[in-house]
Amino acid sequence: MSEVEELYEYEVLRNIAEPSMFVVRTQEPVIVMGSMQERTLLREDVRYEVRRRRGGGGIVLLQPDDLWVDWWIPAGDERWREDVHQSSQQVGLWWQSALANAGYITQLHDGGVEGEADARVLCFAGKGPGEIFFEDRKLVGVTQWRVREGIFLSTVLHQGDSEYLARALQESPQDLTQAIQHHSVTSIGLTDGEAMIQHLREISGPWRYRQLLLTS
Repeated sequence: MSEVEELYEYEVLRNIAEPSMFVVRTQEPVIVMGSMQERTLLREDVRYEVRRRRGGGGIVLLQPDDLWVDWWIPAGDERWREDVHQSSQQVGLWWQSALANAGYITQLHDGGVEGEADARVLCFAGKGPGEIFFEDRKLVGVTQWRVREGIFLSTVLHQGDSEYLARALQESPQDLTQAIQHHSVTSIGLTDGEAMIQHLREISGPWRYRQLLLTS
């Protein structure tokens, strides 16, 4: 597997003793690949930096105004779940509550991974446990990384669309442009992202709360 810089300092992360909530902003757009994906899936001339996360799922495009929220739940914390699906569903329920508080009635995907295998090269072209849908389109994506020290759950509600990713692939499966159509902050008309994050913090906590800026 070709070398791609990791998104986080994961070995530092897994040694954090306190349950932690991270609200992350990226200075510039960045393409993030899943842990098992090859860099060769993407064209060499993609316009953005490419990084890799630890955890499953497909490629995402993270942009400066996304609502990107991650949680580190140490083993032994009351929010730690042995079952993989339950872990994802738990954070999905937090998001669902925050969205309901803002006036949005959403659906939580409580099944397994769904969608055409070729399309799932992109995260927002498939369905996974705990992910949130609005009017039959994905709104919040969820992925997780599990180690003996705890669980790291990563979520994002995009500010805009992800259509660039369909053009960034070396080979774009048929109908991928349609499959990648998802909802976003812009499409649902969400005006107060900070209130959304505050609600997430209150209903899921207590946490060590940190705001991070991803730089190139």
